[in-house]
Amino acid sequence: MSNSAIILISERDSTVRNRSQHNQQKQPDSSCNEKGLQSHNHKLELSAGMLRERSVVILLLGFMCLVRILVLISVQQLSSSSTGHFDTLRARKHLERITSVGPRTIGSPENEITTVNYLLDQIEQIRSESETGPHSITVDVQRPTGSFSINGFISYYDRVTNIAVKLQPKTSAQHFMLANCHFDSVANSPGASDDAVSCSVMLEVLHSLANLSTPLKHGVIFLFNGAEENNLQASHGFITQHPWAQQVRAFVNLEAAGVGGKELVFQTGPENPWLVQAYARAAVHPFASVVGQEIFQSGLIPSDTDFRIYRDFGNIPGIDLAFIENGYIYHTKYDTPERIPTDSIQRAGDNILSVLKHLVMSDELADSSQYRHGNMVFFDLLGMMVVVYTARVGTIINCTVAIATVICLCKKSYVPMMMVVFPLISKLLLRKHFRARGCFRCLVSSSLAQDGVKGASLQYSVLYLTGLAVPYVHIMFLIWVVFEVFTPIQGRSGTGIPPDVVLALIVTLATVILSTYFLHVIYLSRSTKHILAGLGSVFTVMFVLVCCGLFFPYSADPSSPRPKRIFVQHTTRRFHALNGSLQSSDSGLCISSVDYTDMQHITPHIPQINDSIRWDCQDHLPYCGSSRKSWYLPAPEVSPEAPLEFRLLSRQETEWGTVKMTFEVKGPSLMSLRMRPQAGASLSSWSFGDKTPQFNLSGGYFISYSRGLDAPAWSFWFEIQPPKSSDASPDEGLISLAVSAHYFSGSDRHSEQLESLLKRFPAWVFPSSWISTYHMYRY
Repeated sequence: MSNSAIILISERDSTVRNRSQHNQQKQPDSSCNEKGLQSHNHKLELSAGMLRERSVVILLLGFMCLVRILVLISVQQLSSSSTGHFDTLRARKHLERITSVGPRTIGSPENEITTVNYLLDQIEQIRSESETGPHSITVDVQRPTGSFSINGFISYYDRVTNIAVKLQPKTSAQHFMLANCHFDSVANSPGASDDAVSCSVMLEVLHSLANLSTPLKHGVIFLFNGAEENNLQASHGFITQHPWAQQVRAFVNLEAAGVGGKELVFQTGPENPWLVQAYARAAVHPFASVVGQEIFQSGLIPSDTDFRIYRDFGNIPGIDLAFIENGYIYHTKYDTPERIPTDSIQRAGDNILSVLKHLVMSDELADSSQYRHGNMVFFDLLGMMVVVYTARVGTIINCTVAIATVICLCKKSYVPMMMVVFPLISKLLLRKHFRARGCFRCLVSSSLAQDGVKGASLQYSVLYLTGLAVPYVHIMFLIWVVFEVFTPIQGRSGTGIPPDVVLALIVTLATVILSTYFLHVIYLSRSTKHILAGLGSVFTVMFVLVCCGLFFPYSADPSSPRPKRIFVQHTTRRFHALNGSLQSSDSGLCISSVDYTDMQHITPHIPQINDSIRWDCQDHLPYCGSSRKSWYLPAPEVSPEAPLEFRLLSRQETEWGTVKMTFEVKGPSLMSLRMRPQAGASLSSWSFGDKTPQFNLSGGYFISYSRGLDAPAWSFWFEIQPPKSSDASPDEGLISLAVSAHYFSGSDRHSEQLESLLKRFPAWVFPSSWISTYHMYRY
């Protein structure tokens, strides 16, 4: 064989070997491609089973509607059953009788005589009916006088009315629960929900407990107080001055922030977790939320209750309940008995009766000190049961969930991170080994193909939403409570903060919380572009509609009124010089807005009320007779039948260099006093509260005064430190005093000019009106 033949044969063999080696090298890639094709087919099969956008939207809308229906059913179901011990019809008769006299302001005959006599008659009937039973009833009518500091000013009261009823076993008792309501109302409102219905419920609870055949272990004091609306005065008089107060171990306060609906437990404590636990065990129709407590105690709600007095001045724990629905008509003329459903009275009566009965039969009431410490987290599940656990347990739960979440996130992020890091390491180590590299690439691509399937199956989505049902219902229920409380409050929260901003923040927070739950399902749909486009369109449309102002905030619909609140005073102002002579005076109709819209919706109906008559209060005057944001229409002077009388009784210099002045004031049952020392002077002591003057944030000192019937003239004194001789101004004197007298009842609360203006307001306006006078003096 020639060399050339040998060479040819060698080259052929080499070529065959190379082809063989090349085929062997290509075989893994072919295998990989086959696996990749199989994976692709599997991905298509999985993708075919995934939900499309339309299916996801329908599924989520159905889920949301179902949850919403459950929440509405829970909200509207006031009383599913009754214990049979609370007589709702009798309680409703009490409610109608109490409110039949109209508004019951402090010091008015309707409050101090008519209502008091009715309550005493009913209590006497209950006492006579239960006289042969195992319990005794003692009644005491208290008319306390006192003063205290609250919210930066002094609240002074004189001979306000308390009706205290002690129910105890005939063998006597040493420990008592206190049940509190107030029968007075704000001016211009019959006050059915705030708080006549609570007093009606308490009368019937007293009747039920007094007629029990088994004697109670402890006693109950029922306090019907007649002075709550003017700075919680009667409750202070009881808890600081009544001898029975020393035996009170805990209390239940019945209040209202709305009209009808369910009564919410929105405050408990301080501490004493046994009270919440007792409510959870005993309440027939529970409705409680620690969220309400956080909101109320944050100061976001512009109101207060007697709970604060018993907590701060009595140092006793309690439970605060209030009706919260339909707050739009709270403190208006629409707060009438017919707007309170019978079922609302039934559930409130069942709950209060059951809880009180449980507490007065418990061992904790006798020695609550060993159960004192600890705060509770509490909430109800659709009114079926109350979940209660300590704050420490809540902290443990939160920390456990947080740690579990971090671990889960780390575990989830570990897999994709390793899928990136491990191929890089393998490529460096196996660069020269083509086969291994090819097989690993096949494995990774197959895994990525499986992970690349985007979407979720119907079975998975239904299972996922089913797991969300319970927490979602609870969250939506809490959001309903927040909106039910905060939306009406914007109509009486003052003119400082735009309500649109507040509600926008609440809506945003609620949307974020709710969307967090189902965002996962939306993301797992095969495509999200149409869903995102739809959500964006909805946002844009709503934003444009809100900005255009197409939604009118008020309504005069008799079935569901949403009135705009304003204050209207027909007032006369008189300014006196340092020598006591009248320096100037004026009279007019002063209109004050209670919400942010001011007069912009009223001006088209009453053109005279516009910004040209806007009130500007002078800074050097101690309260110029109105709020700073008011409108003033000139009008004739007012002439009350019982005009204000103000006089200086004595003025003397003390041995320590101060000047002591004593004054006497005669006037209506509601007055206010503002004092402002001149530059360089300062008050050192006075006759109010703890004798230490408290400077008000408005730039002076403020005292709110109210009295019952047959109260003597109001006398007070103060000592003032004169300014240094270099700072003294003989023309200004030492101090300016302004006394405002408010006529809320009787014939003095009306005038012809006032009635004429009230008739001109649109039907959707609720004007709270009265007569007032203002006198400013310098000394």
